Amino acid sequence: MNKPELVKYIESLEAPKQFPEFKAGDTITVDYSIKEGNKTRTQSFTGIVLQIKGAGNTKTFTVRKISGNIGVERIFPFASPNIERIEINKRGAVRRARIFYLRNLRGKKAKIKESRS
Repeated sequence: MNKPELVKYIESLEAPKQFPEFKAGDTITVDYSIKEGNKTRTQSFTGIVLQIKGAGNTKTFTVRKISGNIGVERIFPFASPNIERIEINKRGAVRRARIFYLRNLRGKKAKIKESRS
């Protein structure tokens, strides 16, 4: 077996966690575990999905929230064992797959319309 076939074989062995379907513009809450010394705790990160990137085991998604007037973005890999669950809070109606224009908007202009479906 050459290297690409071996990587595909190993990826097929792992059973990925099942998360709900979401897309850019949706507001989600990601619960992930953090290891501090010998203790682990769960922390939530609630924000708007800016993009979903990649495929297979390298698929990631970027979530942005405003914390104390500062924009905070975090990139999560779908295959991360630290993600415990993903909850969809709101479905957003956006016309693009990557909504980086949201970085330059503040206040009411940064609001995303809720999807009617």
